Amino acid sequence: MGARPDTAVRSERLRVLVTGHDGYIGRVLTRVLEEAGHVIGGVDSGYYADCGFDAPARADPAASAPRSDVRDLTVDDLAGWDAVVHLAALCNDPVGDLSNEWTHDINHAGAVHVARLARDAGVKRFLFASSCSVYGDAGTDTELSETSAVRPLTAYAVSKARAEEDLAALAGPGFSPVFLRNGSVYGLSPRFRADIVLNNLVCWAVTTGQVTMFTDGTPWRPLVHVEDVSRAFLTVLTAPRDAVHNEVFNVGVPGENYQVADLAAIVCSAVPGSRIGLVPHAGGDMRDYRVSFAKLASRLPEFTPRWCAADGACEVRDGLRAAGVSQDDFQGPRFTRLARLRQLIDAGAVDSSLRMRQVEGASSR
Repeated sequence: MGARPDTAVRSERLRVLVTGHDGYIGRVLTRVLEEAGHVIGGVDSGYYADCGFDAPARADPAASAPRSDVRDLTVDDLAGWDAVVHLAALCNDPVGDLSNEWTHDINHAGAVHVARLARDAGVKRFLFASSCSVYGDAGTDTELSETSAVRPLTAYAVSKARAEEDLAALAGPGFSPVFLRNGSVYGLSPRFRADIVLNNLVCWAVTTGQVTMFTDGTPWRPLVHVEDVSRAFLTVLTAPRDAVHNEVFNVGVPGENYQVADLAAIVCSAVPGSRIGLVPHAGGDMRDYRVSFAKLASRLPEFTPRWCAADGACEVRDGLRAAGVSQDDFQGPRFTRLARLRQLIDAGAVDSSLRMRQVEGASSR
């Protein structure tokens, strides 16, 4: 006899474990979940504990969680949680290209490892932070839906696409994986990142007066604010099982697909006196995709995004000015993930598998 269908919105207070809780999205998501009344726990490697606007402070709701690598968790670490939100990953294409082996081990195999533990521990819902980058070179001007073919072009995108496939195979009556393909995220976070497209353009404008583009500006990107991403995850956590079980959702806002040149123009408007500039020999970018967010809007109408790229550019501008961020700051390890990982490697702070040395016990409860 199958499980009784779950058709009601889950309004109870949930116990939610967030992997990567001390990262760019994680620091905002944990706040949003806590404000909604949920009990939050965290698992984080600690790569970025000294990075961001509030470094080295760790004033987040899961701050008491010891440093842990998701690859080393056991089923006991997952017992007692109602849901897991899996954010932990090597986070973008340049970082993913640092080592294909590390990218597979953390982003793909690591995600599957955590999901299997969660299923075996009785966790009911598993939210996987995927990426619209799985669409790669769309080859069309049509907005892509969740049923469109994926064409991952980078190690990072491949790792997300393969993890989705393997996690979907774990779905069952008592275990619901859900796949949230985030657009290109922007906005302020205590663990601010300067290596994502809109944030990066604003950093250049504020610190140099030039909105520097490294491509010809023609590629399309779907944009979504980090707070809207967090609200989308919250909505999926509390949605009826039948609405989200083993489903894929593109996470973003209708009307928020932009060419990079359009984003540069938005940033120029947000930072008066700035001008657009191309690096010498700037070329195209094979990663080029427009994405539809109609499924998220229709299936989960409770999700109400609040941000657009123009407002986000102003928010980031004001945050950078308030923090006194310089060009050297935003290009260095404090705000750029690839530079930070290279810093950790050069300092011997990580081992050959990219695990932090002298990591404390894995328990996060």
